[in-house]
Amino acid sequence: MVALSASFQPDSRLEAGALIGSLRFNEAGLIPAVAQDWLDGAVLMVAWMNQEAIEHTLASGEVHYWSRSRQELWHKGATSGHTQKLRGLRYDCDADVLLLTIEQAGEVACHTGARSCFYEDDAQSTAGGPEALPPPADVCTELMRVIEGRRDRPEPGSYTNKLLEGGDNRILKKIGEESAEFVMACKDGKAEEIAGEAADIVFHLQVALAHHGVSWREVQQVLAQRRGAPRRE
Repeated sequence: MVALSASFQPDSRLEAGALIGSLRFNEAGLIPAVAQDWLDGAVLMVAWMNQEAIEHTLASGEVHYWSRSRQELWHKGATSGHTQKLRGLRYDCDADVLLLTIEQAGEVACHTGARSCFYEDDAQSTAGGPEALPPPADVCTELMRVIEGRRDRPEPGSYTNKLLEGGDNRILKKIGEESAEFVMACKDGKAEEIAGEAADIVFHLQVALAHHGVSWREVQQVLAQRRGAPRRE
C-alpha cells in the first residue's frame, strides 16, 4: 500500500519502483485501476495503468492512465480541467487491481459530464451528463440525498417534511432532545441504544443542514481538513 496524505508532494522513484515490483500486470503490461472519491467512497471510474502511468502519477500527484484506444499516456483532465489529485493508492490481495483514492476536480469524472461513469441502473441506457444518477456512496451521503430530495420534492405525510416545514424551531428542538437521549444512553452504557440515539442525532443534524442549504460534502471536507491539522493542546 502507498498511503498519501493531504500534504503529499511529488516524489520518488524508489517508492514507484517498490510498488511496481509488487504488482501483477497482464500480458499487455497493464493493470486495472478503480478511482474512488476520497470523501464519500463513491466509485467514479475504472481505467488502465501501466508502469509509466504509475510513475507519472506518483511523481506528479495527479493521476495518469494508459489509453488503450490511443496507445498513449493519458493525463486525466489535462484537456477538460477535470484532473484527479491522488490521495492514496492500494492494491488488492492478488496484486492485480489498483484502488486510487482521488480528489476529483470539478466533481466530474465521466466524459459525458456525469460525476461517475457508473450511472446506469436500467436496461435502457442514457446519455449520462450532469443529470445522471449519482454513484452509490456511504450511508450518510445516501441519507442526505433522501433528505434533500424531500426538501426539493415534498411528500405528504413525510416526517422529514414536517421538520422542514417547522423550520429551526422544530428542527433544533429535536436535535436538543436527541442529544439528551444520546447522553443518557451513554450513561447507561448500552451499546445498541447508544448507536440508535447517535443515528437519530445524525439524521436530525442532516435535516438542519438541508434546511440551511449546507451539503453533507461540506461537512466531510471540514472533517478531512481537520484530520491533518496540528494537535490541540
